[in-house]
Amino acid sequence: RAFSVKHRHMIKHREVFRENSMKEKITPVPSRFTFILKCLLLSYLLTTGLLLLLSLMLYRFQLSEQIVTICITCIYILVTFLAGFLFGKREGNRKFLWGLLAGILYFLILFLLSMIVNHGLSAISGRLFTVLFLCAGSGMLGGMLS
Repeated sequence: RAFSVKHRHMIKHREVFRENSMKEKITPVPSRFTFILKCLLLSYLLTTGLLLLLSLMLYRFQLSEQIVTICITCIYILVTFLAGFLFGKREGNRKFLWGLLAGILYFLILFLLSMIVNHGLSAISGRLFTVLFLCAGSGMLGGMLS
């Protein structure tokens, strides 16, 4: 009789543990969606600030076109790394995939804005895949290191 009471207690404890662990892993879709939007907004605000700083440096120090291009690429890498880091930190599961998603979403918005401003692909087609891989890769790395 004592064994059966102890056995029932252990089973009950396992059920409670299983329920609690399942509650922690499931993130509601609306809060996940708003978090993604907030991270992307933060990423673009940071990009805007860094590009303004770069334009100030360009004006002040007459930087060459090659240095400006390298700085813009570094800004993309830094911002998507931070977005991937935030995505991975929030989700906790499959961090590298969430970081990859952050980099791809960042690139897609950047791509769409470039298409609207330039009225087509002609001005951005040369570096299109390079920027895609840099954004996706640095976002994934940020997710992995989160």
